[in-house]
Amino acid sequence: MSKQINSGGQFHQSGRTQGEQRLAGNRHRRRVWQGVSLGLAAFLLASLVFAPAGTAQRRAAARRLSSSTAQKATAASARNAALTATTATVLKDISRIRELSILHQVRSSTQSRPEIQRMLIKSLDEESSPAELHATEIMWKKLGLAPADFHFREFLIQLLTEQVAGYYEPKSKQFHVADWLDLDVQKPVMAHELTHALQDQHFNLGRFERWPKGDSDAELAAHALVEGDASLAMMLYVIDDPLRSVALIKAMKAGSLGDSEQLDRAPRALHESLLFPYTEGLAWATSVYKQGHWAAVSRAFTELPRSSEQILHVEKYFAHEAPVKVELTNISNLLNTLGKPTASGKVWRRADYDIMGEHGYYVILDEFLKSSDESKRAAAGWGGDRYALFEGPNGEVLLAMLSTWDTERDAREFFEAYAKRTERRYPHAGGEEGTGAGNPPDSLNRSWRTGGESVVMSLSGSRVMILEGLPAQANAKTIVKALGE
Repeated sequence: MSKQINSGGQFHQSGRTQGEQRLAGNRHRRRVWQGVSLGLAAFLLASLVFAPAGTAQRRAAARRLSSSTAQKATAASARNAALTATTATVLKDISRIRELSILHQVRSSTQSRPEIQRMLIKSLDEESSPAELHATEIMWKKLGLAPADFHFREFLIQLLTEQVAGYYEPKSKQFHVADWLDLDVQKPVMAHELTHALQDQHFNLGRFERWPKGDSDAELAAHALVEGDASLAMMLYVIDDPLRSVALIKAMKAGSLGDSEQLDRAPRALHESLLFPYTEGLAWATSVYKQGHWAAVSRAFTELPRSSEQILHVEKYFAHEAPVKVELTNISNLLNTLGKPTASGKVWRRADYDIMGEHGYYVILDEFLKSSDESKRAAAGWGGDRYALFEGPNGEVLLAMLSTWDTERDAREFFEAYAKRTERRYPHAGGEEGTGAGNPPDSLNRSWRTGGESVVMSLSGSRVMILEGLPAQANAKTIVKALGE
């Protein structure tokens, strides 16, 4: 799915796709609380509490604690000094490779896993409301992309905590690395994140922090630019020195770069959403680089890619093929006329209003088609779309998706692929097909009864309307017409 996931920061997992696979939750890179100094102060305070005790044993214990604290402080000081020196060295190297001058030095620090998890939770709560997270969760469930017992927020925190290795935050202009990895292992991560620092110095990453709501596909494209650029620079940094490649391979073989249990358990929609900016972004940035070297990549920060389609098909970026604007009417009031008012006073409401994009439709299709080539072909030819998610008073969910395609043939191909997806998802559902009385000759309608609701599809020319979860008491033609008004 193209909808971005709020988490804050940049995240890294190696040893998978392209040998170096990094994860990100969102465009927002927020300032986070640092607990290192407070933790050390608490340890020192504990030592002082025992010091005044009257027994020799307690004084000896205090001396041992004091000695241990001093050793820890000395080790921490040495590590911080090494980190500062390494940061300066890597920043100089990546500046040369990426061809962006250093406008000012970048501060760095280490953070423990609990500290990074606290940052994740704080950032997630600041940047995503419970209602937004709930909307993403119920949409994925409605599309069959996540199991019924899936809890989105909790799983996302566990996943990103597992994968974290470092991040750069534009607001504080500071770079943080995980304290459980050796600096030699961290260098590729540092190269990636320090590329973000250089991007920020030259192109102002802060402008991506408050992306307008309702166009997550364009946001995903911008995210792919930022991460693809940094991934390409990191790759060139690693191959620039054979010793870096050797160190990275050794770390991967030794399992030093972390576990992947949560990543392996993640629903595919989440997995794909997190990886897209890195895997597809790298491929896109490489293609742009081949066209005009780093100057062309830098120019993209002014001439932003506008859709996941432009990322997947770089020629459409160079052709400036912009998405078609699509709108859907808010039909909450119409849905509220379908049943009796509830005692609680709850009503139907529009919970989300956004854009799927070509990548989003690919993920939706391939969840059940299980054929990457077929799903990619069906999603290609995307011209623009809009979806609206409605939630009812008793937990009902209606998802309306309207898409427009480059040609009628493209629309028909997508229509047939989605119908095939639906049949595989609901193998025992009764289906109906027809042009329908009074409809244009190039139109086609299909529907499936899935318990107390229906999946309804309508093809008209180069436009496709899909309703997932249409209530039994609703008239499909009335709802489709109302949505398009």
